[in-house]
Amino acid sequence: MGKKSAGLTLEVAIPGLAETEALGKRIAAVLTAGDVVTLEGDLGAGKTTLARAILRGLGVEETVPSPTFTLVQEYETARGAIFHYDLYRIENTSELDELALDDAMAEGIVLIEWPERLAETPNDALRACLDVRGNGERRAKLSGPARWAELFAGCADAAG
Repeated sequence: MGKKSAGLTLEVAIPGLAETEALGKRIAAVLTAGDVVTLEGDLGAGKTTLARAILRGLGVEETVPSPTFTLVQEYETARGAIFHYDLYRIENTSELDELALDDAMAEGIVLIEWPERLAETPNDALRACLDVRGNGERRAKLSGPARWAELFAGCADAAG
């Protein structure tokens, strides 16, 4: 009988843009329609930078603006629709109804900055928690259910 895989817990140093780009490409490589990636962290932690790296890894070649004011940006790629949400300005979960988030999750790949504004985070989401330490060092902690551990298997350093 096969061994049941534990959930994903992977911490990666991202000291600069090159490492962030590499991590974004690594995440993008395993994403398929229906996947949700949440990007958590304080202001300036690098959520939008990592989202841009993931989008580039998914084949988005155009300029990627922050969706802080538009709340969502949609991209069409050879891999399908990709939706990049920034929920920072959401004050009430009832505002989310206008953003068609459920439709986006059913249709394509979804990246969500500030997921704590959601009433509920999808159970099978890949969580990327970004942190800037006191010395300016940036780290990303990836976590999620067992299927993510299987997708990242053999990757001792996700940025490598």
